[in-house]
Amino acid sequence: MQSFVSDSVIFLPILAQGLWLTVLVTIGSLVLSTALGLFWAMLDVSGVTSLRRGSRVIVTLIRGIPIMVQLFYIYFVMPDLGITFTALQAGIIGLGIAYSAYQSENFRGGIEAIDHGQLEAAHALGMGWFKTMRRVILPQAVRIVLPSYGNTVVMILKDSSQASTITVAELALQGKLIAASTLKNTEVFTLVALLYLVMSIPLMLWVKHLERRFKRK
Repeated sequence: MQSFVSDSVIFLPILAQGLWLTVLVTIGSLVLSTALGLFWAMLDVSGVTSLRRGSRVIVTLIRGIPIMVQLFYIYFVMPDLGITFTALQAGIIGLGIAYSAYQSENFRGGIEAIDHGQLEAAHALGMGWFKTMRRVILPQAVRIVLPSYGNTVVMILKDSSQASTITVAELALQGKLIAASTLKNTEVFTLVALLYLVMSIPLMLWVKHLERRFKRK
């Protein structure tokens, strides 16, 4: 135990550098996936056949390609097409696009769970489609999708480690490099696991808090 503590004192400052990149990748990917996911969902429930089909094709394609392959394509293939990203940018964009498909399903399910009569009532009051979505449908849908959205946040946090495959020196890669140079696999990866837990547990507690708060309203 004493050895683990002393090793932790040495390793934590190095892992903290990767921890910061993990947070950046997670936040960036979350923002992008939420925006894109909501966009795909809005197209899907728009009532316009061409938009709905186009959205479903895009979501199906994204879900059918492994995240790692999407990261490789953005980081290694896009430069051949004249579009270059840094490893961090490619990690955020790749994870954001990959998870937008899952976010889309979350949002679509929440929107479709709202009683259709509310949509008709809003239209009867003279509200347009966008205004109805913004004022009537989406506020209620948020409460429905919150548990699945919270799970997606945690999944993005954990899958941020896949950015290491395109040289983003986030937490998992920093741990791997330290373990390779010190041969202290148990100590290093125990620390890495604990750091992921330290980040994940508050997120899960926050989601539970929001669920209880919305239930009281």
